[in-house]
Amino acid sequence: MINLNMNFAQRIVIDTQQLPWQESPMAGVLRKPLAREDAERGHATSIVKYQAGASFAKHFHPLGEEILVLDGVFSDEHGDYGKGCYLRNPDGSSHAPFSKNGCLLLVKLHQFQTSDQQQIMINTQQQPWLAGQGNLKVMPLHQHLTESTALVFWPKGEKFKPHTHFGGEEIYVISGEFIDEHGRYPQGTWLRNPHLSQHHPYVEQDTIIWVKTGHL
Repeated sequence: MINLNMNFAQRIVIDTQQLPWQESPMAGVLRKPLAREDAERGHATSIVKYQAGASFAKHFHPLGEEILVLDGVFSDEHGDYGKGCYLRNPDGSSHAPFSKNGCLLLVKLHQFQTSDQQQIMINTQQQPWLAGQGNLKVMPLHQHLTESTALVFWPKGEKFKPHTHFGGEEIYVISGEFIDEHGRYPQGTWLRNPHLSQHHPYVEQDTIIWVKTGHL
């Protein structure tokens, strides 16, 4: 049993740039596991790299698959998804993914609520930013019951009020550097803050984060 970072009451911080790549069952597809229930099934959060020409056999997604394209172009039989595309493939969906020229992904598997059957494809490069609290700008990506996912743009020097995470918070730093009283989190850092955790975040440079709340 792998059971990597599966205690959701524990705060996790991983600079994914420092992790080594690991082979996957498919040639040319590498990954950096961040949280994993079992070797090849169940709950998993990973950074995944498709080398040019790599492909995955057609497969189904029990309890869904969530993808953010960090670089390159990810493809399947339904289309091509460039940098910034956000995908949600619900429970029971299937595809045969590949990448012609290579790509880098944030992938979450087996984490949908059973009532969440929404299929989503959002090109975040073409979506407008909405006004958030303070000077923050927000791009909503998904909402279901208590779970909420968005991109958040933090302008240089922005400080947010101290707050508590009901249902927890998960962050991936897409660009810039996210900071709070616990540390500094450069581009490529993945954080998971548990239910009722608190912090007082700020930035010193323009920063974009992917953030999910209310799911832990």
